[in-house]
Amino acid sequence: MSASPRYAVYWAPDADHPLWKAGCEWLGRDAASGWSAAHPREHAGEPRRYGFHATLKAPMRLREGVSVQDFFGAVSRLASSNASFAMPQLEVTTLRSFVALRPAAPIDAAHPLRQLADACVRELDALRRPPTDEERAQRLQSMAFDAVERANIEDFGYAFAFDRWQFHMTLSDSFADADGTWRDRLMTEARQHFAHALAAPLRCTGLSVFVEPSPCSPFQLVRRLPLGE
Repeated sequence: MSASPRYAVYWAPDADHPLWKAGCEWLGRDAASGWSAAHPREHAGEPRRYGFHATLKAPMRLREGVSVQDFFGAVSRLASSNASFAMPQLEVTTLRSFVALRPAAPIDAAHPLRQLADACVRELDALRRPPTDEERAQRLQSMAFDAVERANIEDFGYAFAFDRWQFHMTLSDSFADADGTWRDRLMTEARQHFAHALAAPLRCTGLSVFVEPSPCSPFQLVRRLPLGE
């Protein structure tokens, strides 16, 4: 496994929005400040490591010859070329085998959030280092992907892009191999925990760059890049 950092472009609520505070408290870690809870919540270890976010461009290593400054410059240009917009209403629900925040109503391909996600995948992919054969094999074996998702992995390094992309902010570990007791309890707790934050108006005002400094280390929010007006 390569020891080089991985960089990701995520959506995260503004630092002063109650949803950011609520999400960090729920996971027990603030990826921007470095704060960690003394006794973090059970069943949220994996999302805690990644930090509170929604994926736009999945974690990637930089291609040989691409500097960190090149990467930040590309993300900044992409951000400034897109106008800020109102986010869809979010709710606590499930996606596949985990609890997550997701839009309460479907968003179509013309929605600015979907357009932004598609642009991040397409416009930043030239900066991505292709995976090794071992990394590719591990990725393809990690889930039961369909043909479109496997093609997305081959072409863009991430299965859930474009038509397969679904906005979500992960709140739990997978419950695929567990009974539903802790999932149901966690969903009840999450709905209570996030109720106030989800009632506040929410906008997408920027792109957030997260970095994984070394394999399996916690992701850090290192820069917020504003969208255009």
